[in-house]
Amino acid sequence: MAQASVTPIPLQRKVSRDQRRQQLIDATMRVLARKGYAQTTLGEVAAEAKVSHGLVNFHFETKEKLLTETLLFMAEQYRANWKRALSLAGPAPAQQLDALLRADYEPDICTAEHLACWCSFWGEVQSRPIYQQECASNDSHYIETLEGICAAIIKEGSYALDAIRTARVVRLVNEGLWMDMLSMEKPYTRSEALATLFDCATGFFPRHFNGAGAIARPAV
Repeated sequence: MAQASVTPIPLQRKVSRDQRRQQLIDATMRVLARKGYAQTTLGEVAAEAKVSHGLVNFHFETKEKLLTETLLFMAEQYRANWKRALSLAGPAPAQQLDALLRADYEPDICTAEHLACWCSFWGEVQSRPIYQQECASNDSHYIETLEGICAAIIKEGSYALDAIRTARVVRLVNEGLWMDMLSMEKPYTRSEALATLFDCATGFFPRHFNGAGAIARPAV
């Protein structure tokens, strides 16, 4: 997937505390995507944001606090995105699963920068305690939601499947696609990744899904 061009915006003097913190988090994401967890420092973030090291230190004090706030921002953005998609999907379980899967490939969520940041948080040993502490509840909520939707489709379609294992496979395929898009020399598009994910759903729920997503009127 092509890296979107992002032009750093220097911090302005007359902005609120929240605006400054958000601008510094945005700068942190750009540095994290380029350099990885270990090489992201307060100095690098200050240079990216075109502010003094002291200003970054004033708002976040330490690298760990800055990266924790960045992780929290990304986690909340991700959670709000899939929750919003699900709220618009309607009551049919196949449509809910369709919406949940599509949410991960929205242009504001599935970017090279976001994928690289998530990879840094997932992959670095130093970040794992932070990720587990700050994101465990969000992950659990997502997994429980996915399991519940899969259980509803299984019941509706009389599929001989276990909802927990089915949801696990769908989730791991999804996470693998994100990693694949980041690591491949010539990454495929969001639409190709989503089509692959729908193929996975079709394998489990052939009367509810095809390669384009949920079937409008499943043959149940």
